[in-house]
Amino acid sequence: MGDSTVTTVEGREEAVLHPVSDDSGRSLLRRLRTPRRPRLWFEILLIAVSYWTYSLIRNAVPEQKAEALRNADWIWRVEHDLGIAVEESVNHAVNSVTWLIVGMNYYYATLHFVVTLGVLVWLFRYHPGRYAATRTVLFATTAVALVGYYLYPLAPPRLMNGGDFVDTVVVHQTWGSMASGDLKSMSNQYAAMPSMHIGWSLWCGLTIFALASVPWVRVLGLLYPAATLVVIVATANHFWLDAVGGMLCLAFGFTVARLWYGALPYRLPQLVPAPVKQPRRQPASP
Repeated sequence: MGDSTVTTVEGREEAVLHPVSDDSGRSLLRRLRTPRRPRLWFEILLIAVSYWTYSLIRNAVPEQKAEALRNADWIWRVEHDLGIAVEESVNHAVNSVTWLIVGMNYYYATLHFVVTLGVLVWLFRYHPGRYAATRTVLFATTAVALVGYYLYPLAPPRLMNGGDFVDTVVVHQTWGSMASGDLKSMSNQYAAMPSMHIGWSLWCGLTIFALASVPWVRVLGLLYPAATLVVIVATANHFWLDAVGGMLCLAFGFTVARLWYGALPYRLPQLVPAPVKQPRRQPASP
Protein backbone atom coordinates (compact mmCIF):
# COMPACT_ATOMS: atom_id res chain seq x y z
CA MET A 1 0.00 0.00 0.00
CA GLY A 2 1.62 3.25 -1.12
CA ASP A 3 1.04 6.67 0.36
CA SER A 4 1.68 10.24 -0.69
CA THR A 5 1.30 13.68 0.81
CA VAL A 6 -1.04 16.38 -0.44
CA THR A 7 -1.46 19.95 0.71
CA THR A 8 -4.98 21.11 1.56
CA VAL A 9 -6.51 24.51 0.88
CA GLU A 10 -5.75 25.48 4.48
CA GLY A 11 -2.06 24.74 3.97
CA ARG A 12 -1.99 21.59 6.11
CA GLU A 13 -0.60 18.33 4.86
CA GLU A 14 -2.37 15.06 5.11
CA ALA A 15 -1.48 11.51 4.22
CA VAL A 16 -3.52 9.92 1.48
CA LEU A 17 -3.41 6.15 1.38
CA HIS A 18 -3.71 4.42 -1.97
CA PRO A 19 -4.77 0.78 -1.64
CA VAL A 20 -3.13 -1.69 -3.99
CA SER A 21 -6.42 -3.42 -4.67
CA ASP A 22 -9.65 -1.77 -5.71
CA ASP A 23 -11.65 -0.21 -2.82
CA SER A 24 -14.60 -2.48 -3.56
CA GLY A 25 -12.49 -5.42 -2.45
CA ARG A 26 -12.05 -4.16 1.07
CA SER A 27 -14.13 -5.77 3.74
CA LEU A 28 -17.09 -3.95 5.24
CA LEU A 29 -15.52 -4.14 8.70
CA ARG A 30 -12.31 -2.51 7.54
CA ARG A 31 -14.23 0.30 5.87
CA LEU A 32 -16.25 0.92 9.02
CA ARG A 33 -13.06 1.15 11.11
CA THR A 34 -11.34 3.60 8.74
CA PRO A 35 -11.72 7.31 9.67
CA ARG A 36 -13.93 9.07 7.16
CA ARG A 37 -15.21 12.58 6.68
CA PRO A 38 -18.40 12.90 8.78
CA ARG A 39 -21.69 13.89 7.19
CA LEU A 40 -23.47 16.80 8.85
CA TRP A 41 -27.04 15.55 8.39
CA PHE A 42 -26.16 12.10 9.70
CA GLU A 43 -24.35 13.45 12.78
CA ILE A 44 -27.21 15.79 13.72
CA LEU A 45 -29.70 12.93 13.39
CA LEU A 46 -27.43 10.52 15.29
CA ILE A 47 -26.87 12.90 18.21
CA ALA A 48 -30.56 13.80 18.45
CA VAL A 49 -31.73 10.17 18.38
CA SER A 50 -28.98 9.05 20.76
CA TYR A 51 -29.75 11.70 23.38
CA TRP A 52 -33.48 11.00 23.11
CA THR A 53 -32.80 7.29 23.61
CA TYR A 54 -30.46 7.99 26.54
CA SER A 55 -33.07 10.18 28.26
CA LEU A 56 -35.82 7.64 27.60
CA ILE A 57 -33.85 4.70 29.02
CA ARG A 58 -32.47 6.69 31.98
CA ASN A 59 -35.92 7.83 33.00
CA ALA A 60 -37.41 4.38 32.37
CA VAL A 61 -35.15 2.82 35.01
CA PRO A 62 -37.41 2.14 38.03
CA GLU A 63 -36.98 4.70 40.80
CA GLN A 64 -35.90 2.28 43.51
CA LYS A 65 -36.15 4.81 46.29
CA ALA A 66 -35.50 2.56 49.29
CA GLU A 67 -32.43 0.94 47.74
CA ALA A 68 -31.19 4.28 46.43
CA LEU A 69 -31.36 5.79 49.93
CA ARG A 70 -29.58 2.78 51.44
CA ASN A 71 -26.84 3.10 48.84
CA ALA A 72 -26.51 6.81 49.60
CA ASP A 73 -26.08 6.04 53.30
CA TRP A 74 -23.41 3.48 52.43
CA ILE A 75 -21.54 5.91 50.15
CA TRP A 76 -21.66 8.56 52.89
CA ARG A 77 -20.22 6.13 55.44
CA VAL A 78 -17.44 5.05 53.08
CA GLU A 79 -16.49 8.65 52.41
CA HIS A 80 -16.35 9.33 56.14
CA ASP A 81 -14.07 6.32 56.56
CA LEU A 82 -11.85 7.63 53.77
CA GLY A 83 -11.85 11.15 55.22
CA ILE A 84 -13.31 12.77 52.09
CA ALA A 85 -16.88 13.38 53.28
CA VAL A 86 -16.74 17.15 52.85
CA GLU A 87 -19.74 17.53 50.51
CA GLU A 88 -21.98 18.94 53.23
CA SER A 89 -19.42 21.57 54.25
CA VAL A 90 -18.88 22.62 50.63
CA ASN A 91 -22.64 22.74 50.04
CA HIS A 92 -23.27 25.01 53.03
CA ALA A 93 -20.25 27.23 52.38
CA VAL A 94 -21.12 27.93 48.75
CA ASN A 95 -24.84 28.27 49.51
CA SER A 96 -24.03 31.18 51.85
CA VAL A 97 -22.84 33.22 48.83
CA THR A 98 -26.05 33.77 46.88
CA TRP A 99 -24.60 35.00 43.58
CA LEU A 100 -22.10 32.13 43.52
CA ILE A 101 -24.55 29.32 44.18
CA VAL A 102 -27.11 30.74 41.75
CA GLY A 103 -24.40 30.84 39.10
CA MET A 104 -23.52 27.23 39.89
CA ASN A 105 -27.17 26.20 39.57
CA TYR A 106 -27.28 27.61 36.05
CA TYR A 107 -23.86 26.12 35.29
CA TYR A 108 -25.15 22.68 36.33
CA ALA A 109 -28.32 23.04 34.23
CA THR A 110 -26.79 24.39 31.01
CA LEU A 111 -23.05 23.91 30.38
CA HIS A 112 -23.43 20.13 30.52
CA PHE A 113 -25.11 20.39 27.10
CA VAL A 114 -23.70 23.61 25.64
CA VAL A 115 -20.00 22.80 26.04
CA THR A 116 -20.38 19.19 24.92
CA LEU A 117 -22.22 20.19 21.74
CA GLY A 118 -19.69 22.98 21.16
CA VAL A 119 -16.78 20.53 21.31
CA LEU A 120 -18.56 18.19 18.91
CA VAL A 121 -19.06 21.04 16.42
CA TRP A 122 -15.41 22.06 16.79
CA LEU A 123 -14.25 18.49 16.14
CA PHE A 124 -16.54 18.20 13.12
CA ARG A 125 -15.19 21.43 11.63
CA TYR A 126 -11.47 21.25 12.39
CA HIS A 127 -10.71 17.59 13.16
CA PRO A 128 -12.90 15.52 10.82
CA GLY A 129 -10.45 12.62 10.85
CA ARG A 130 -10.74 12.31 14.63
CA TYR A 131 -14.41 13.18 14.94
CA ALA A 132 -15.99 9.72 14.65
CA ALA A 133 -13.58 8.07 17.09
CA THR A 134 -13.89 10.85 19.66
CA ARG A 135 -17.67 10.81 19.32
CA THR A 136 -17.56 7.05 19.83
CA VAL A 137 -15.83 7.63 23.19
CA LEU A 138 -18.67 9.92 24.26
CA PHE A 139 -21.40 7.52 23.13
CA ALA A 140 -19.79 4.45 24.74
CA THR A 141 -19.29 6.40 27.98
CA THR A 142 -22.96 7.37 28.05
CA ALA A 143 -24.14 3.87 27.17
CA VAL A 144 -22.27 2.18 30.01
CA ALA A 145 -23.57 4.84 32.42
CA LEU A 146 -27.09 3.56 31.73
CA VAL A 147 -26.01 0.19 33.09
CA GLY A 148 -24.85 1.93 36.26
CA TYR A 149 -28.18 3.68 36.72
CA TYR A 150 -29.98 0.36 36.48
CA LEU A 151 -27.66 -1.74 38.65
CA TYR A 152 -26.85 0.83 41.32
CA PRO A 153 -29.67 3.29 42.07
CA LEU A 154 -28.32 6.11 44.20
CA ALA A 155 -29.99 9.10 45.83
CA PRO A 156 -28.13 12.40 45.53
CA PRO A 157 -27.01 14.04 48.79
CA ARG A 158 -29.89 16.55 48.69
CA LEU A 159 -32.41 13.67 48.97
CA MET A 160 -30.72 11.72 51.77
CA ASN A 161 -32.74 10.80 54.84
CA GLY A 162 -31.62 12.78 57.86
CA GLY A 163 -29.08 14.75 55.86
CA ASP A 164 -28.51 18.45 56.28
CA PHE A 165 -27.83 19.20 52.63
CA VAL A 166 -29.36 22.24 50.94
CA ASP A 167 -31.25 21.68 47.69
CA THR A 168 -29.92 24.86 46.11
CA VAL A 169 -32.32 24.89 43.14
CA VAL A 170 -35.34 24.77 45.44
CA VAL A 171 -33.98 27.30 47.94
CA HIS A 172 -32.94 29.87 45.34
CA GLN A 173 -35.74 29.07 42.87
CA THR A 174 -33.51 28.86 39.83
CA TRP A 175 -34.74 27.26 36.62
CA GLY A 176 -33.45 24.60 34.31
CA SER A 177 -32.56 21.64 36.49
CA MET A 178 -34.63 18.51 36.11
CA ALA A 179 -33.06 17.22 39.31
CA SER A 180 -35.22 19.38 41.58
CA GLY A 181 -38.04 21.85 41.62
CA ASP A 182 -41.00 21.75 39.24
CA LEU A 183 -39.24 19.58 36.63
CA LYS A 184 -38.17 16.77 38.94
CA SER A 185 -41.05 14.54 37.85
CA MET A 186 -39.49 14.45 34.35
CA SER A 187 -36.20 12.95 35.49
CA ASN A 188 -35.13 9.87 37.44
CA GLN A 189 -34.19 11.27 40.85
CA TYR A 190 -32.17 8.23 41.87
CA ALA A 191 -29.68 7.99 39.01
CA ALA A 192 -26.74 9.79 40.59
CA MET A 193 -24.11 7.08 39.98
CA PRO A 194 -22.19 7.59 37.77
CA SER A 195 -22.08 11.34 37.24
CA MET A 196 -22.30 12.11 33.54
CA HIS A 197 -21.64 15.76 34.32
CA ILE A 198 -18.14 14.53 35.14
CA GLY A 199 -17.97 11.95 32.36
CA TRP A 200 -18.94 14.48 29.68
CA SER A 201 -16.97 17.42 31.07
CA LEU A 202 -13.81 15.33 31.37
CA TRP A 203 -14.34 14.15 27.78
CA CYS A 204 -14.56 17.81 26.74
CA GLY A 205 -11.55 18.82 28.80
CA LEU A 206 -9.26 16.04 27.56
CA THR A 207 -10.30 16.64 23.95
CA ILE A 208 -9.60 20.36 24.17
CA PHE A 209 -6.30 19.81 25.97
CA ALA A 210 -5.13 17.21 23.46
CA LEU A 211 -6.14 18.99 20.25
CA ALA A 212 -6.24 22.75 20.87
CA SER A 213 -3.21 24.70 19.68
CA VAL A 214 -3.63 27.80 21.89
CA PRO A 215 -2.08 27.28 25.36
CA TRP A 216 -4.69 29.20 27.36
CA VAL A 217 -7.49 27.27 25.64
CA ARG A 218 -5.81 24.01 26.65
CA VAL A 219 -5.67 25.25 30.25
CA LEU A 220 -9.37 26.12 30.14
CA GLY A 221 -10.01 22.60 28.89
CA LEU A 222 -8.48 21.16 32.06
CA LEU A 223 -10.20 23.66 34.32
CA TYR A 224 -13.66 22.82 32.96
CA PRO A 225 -14.01 19.32 34.52
CA ALA A 226 -12.38 20.59 37.73
CA ALA A 227 -14.98 23.37 37.99
CA THR A 228 -17.74 20.88 37.18
CA LEU A 229 -16.61 18.67 40.05
CA VAL A 230 -16.96 21.59 42.48
CA VAL A 231 -20.39 22.46 41.06
CA ILE A 232 -21.91 18.98 41.34
CA VAL A 233 -20.80 18.79 44.97
CA ALA A 234 -21.73 22.36 45.95
CA THR A 235 -25.25 21.94 44.54
CA ALA A 236 -25.66 18.62 46.46
CA ASN A 237 -26.41 16.70 43.28
CA HIS A 238 -23.54 14.22 43.62
CA PHE A 239 -21.02 12.68 45.97
CA TRP A 240 -17.31 12.71 45.18
CA LEU A 241 -17.51 8.99 44.42
CA ASP A 242 -20.14 9.63 41.74
CA ALA A 243 -17.41 11.55 39.94
CA VAL A 244 -15.14 8.50 40.17
CA GLY A 245 -17.91 6.47 38.54
CA GLY A 246 -18.07 8.99 35.70
CA MET A 247 -14.31 8.73 35.19
CA LEU A 248 -14.48 4.94 35.02
CA CYS A 249 -17.23 5.17 32.39
CA LEU A 250 -15.04 7.52 30.35
CA ALA A 251 -12.13 5.07 30.60
CA PHE A 252 -14.46 2.41 29.20
CA GLY A 253 -15.39 4.74 26.34
CA PHE A 254 -11.75 5.32 25.41
CA THR A 255 -11.12 1.56 25.54
CA VAL A 256 -13.97 0.90 23.10
CA ALA A 257 -12.67 3.53 20.66
CA ARG A 258 -9.10 2.24 20.97
CA LEU A 259 -10.14 -1.32 20.20
CA TRP A 260 -12.36 -0.30 17.29
CA TYR A 261 -10.07 2.20 15.54
CA GLY A 262 -6.73 0.68 16.56
CA ALA A 263 -5.51 3.94 18.12
CA LEU A 264 -6.60 6.57 20.58
CA PRO A 265 -8.83 9.15 18.87
CA TYR A 266 -6.32 11.97 19.30
CA ARG A 267 -3.63 10.01 17.45
CA LEU A 268 -5.69 9.56 14.32
CA PRO A 269 -5.05 11.91 11.35
CA GLN A 270 -6.62 15.34 11.71
CA LEU A 271 -7.87 15.42 8.14
CA VAL A 272 -9.21 12.74 5.85
CA PRO A 273 -9.49 12.98 2.07
CA ALA A 274 -12.87 13.33 0.45
CA PRO A 275 -14.15 10.14 -1.17
CA VAL A 276 -12.70 9.68 -4.64
CA LYS A 277 -15.27 8.80 -7.24
CA GLN A 278 -14.19 6.00 -9.51
CA PRO A 279 -14.41 7.00 -13.19
CA ARG A 280 -17.01 5.18 -15.19
CA ARG A 281 -15.72 2.64 -17.61
CA GLN A 282 -16.39 3.52 -21.19
CA PRO A 283 -18.13 0.81 -23.15
CA ALA A 284 -15.77 -1.03 -25.46
CA SER A 285 -16.01 0.11 -29.07
CA PRO A 286 -17.35 -2.51 -31.47
